[in-house]
Amino acid sequence: MFNQHEWLKGYNSRNSSPEFHAQNASYSLMTLAEKGMLKRDEVSGMLLDTGLRDFTWHITWAEDYDTTDDELEARIGEAEGYVVFIHGWTGSNVIWEDLPARIVARNRKLVALVVDHNGFGQTPFIHPTPDIVHCNPIGAMRAVESWFELLKLRRQPGERQLKTVNFVGHSMGGAALFFLDETKWRLGEQTRTALAPALLLHDEMHRTFYTTLGLGIGLVGRLRFLEIVDDIVSPAVIDILADGATERVKAEHTRIYAETPKSVTARTFAAMGVIDQHPEPRQWEFMRVVLGHKDRLVGLIPALNLMEELNLDVDQIRVVLGTHYLFSVGDEMARVHEQNRALIMHDILHLHTRALQKQKEG
Repeated sequence: MFNQHEWLKGYNSRNSSPEFHAQNASYSLMTLAEKGMLKRDEVSGMLLDTGLRDFTWHITWAEDYDTTDDELEARIGEAEGYVVFIHGWTGSNVIWEDLPARIVARNRKLVALVVDHNGFGQTPFIHPTPDIVHCNPIGAMRAVESWFELLKLRRQPGERQLKTVNFVGHSMGGAALFFLDETKWRLGEQTRTALAPALLLHDEMHRTFYTTLGLGIGLVGRLRFLEIVDDIVSPAVIDILADGATERVKAEHTRIYAETPKSVTARTFAAMGVIDQHPEPRQWEFMRVVLGHKDRLVGLIPALNLMEELNLDVDQIRVVLGTHYLFSVGDEMARVHEQNRALIMHDILHLHTRALQKQKEG
């Protein structure tokens, strides 16, 4: 008989963030299955369906003292809500820096879950050349949804306590949020904040760019004599991917780009150019989209045209001064990026409060 939240004791490591009075723990599905804290057949089924070898994440929660292992189930399992952070291309949980800790410090009833996903970081694909349906934003969203279901952190049948799951995605992770399966959620059970979403359905210029970039990276992986070209091109790619970010984030993109098989990176980039499935929402009530005016990776006008076609309301869209990493306070545009970060935190927390209230009313 499984205690549904016993897995919280099966962390790989723990540490703290004294500045925000927050604690962190890291997890992986395979480790939890091997420890018998999640059902092995369910974990294996989820990984097989998503083409992944493992799935990893970090949890951050606010606490003034060290939470004991025996207290974890109540402290995290009984939170009133969760904020799930989904990174983008060649990223990992690191790209969010201290944003999860800042969020839970502002609302101590929330817990942040920060994933590695889609073949990057500590969540690798099974095959070095994965199926493209597992590499695109749709596949990324399905993997995140399946993983979250395994954790049973959502409000379960018969459970009285109301909970809201707040998804926050950046770049490809932001695009993934448009493909969340709304049929599986009651109104007010989830919110979405898409930061610089790379949903390029009406942006032929950027679609061609990503498809071509993916093909080029794929050739580097197959033709060794092109490695010298990659040494020249990859810094430029990272510079665009991490535009406006801190040096720490840029270094993380560089590390992930170097450590990820070229075939995986190639497939992921190419997938952005070939995806043509339009989102089919029932409603966007609890969604916010944030776009930067100097974003070289996401075309502002095509993105706005798409938001109009998807029937998002004006008050659900923010256009801010900023680059692709519009929430990261690096050397570039630091003042406005700091303002953006404050706005984004406000939006996430406000959406959570509104959604939770909607559940209480319903």
